[in-house]
Amino acid sequence: MLIEGTLLVELKSCERLAAVHGRQILTYLRLLDLPLGLLINFGGATFREGVKRIANGDLTRSL
Repeated sequence: MLIEGTLLVELKSCERLAAVHGRQILTYLRLLDLPLGLLINFGGATFREGVKRIANGDLTRSL
């Protein structure tokens, strides 16, 4: 989902996020030339642990 052309939001519903999910949104950010994205997983125990901020060019600190 692209919000106002500036924020990419990727929604998932899985038991736990894998590294491939972070790499996937980072690829989208690079292709769209966007600085920031949110990876939201609705399958976790709490909503808070299911939200990850991904910054373009900085995957290691985001996940």
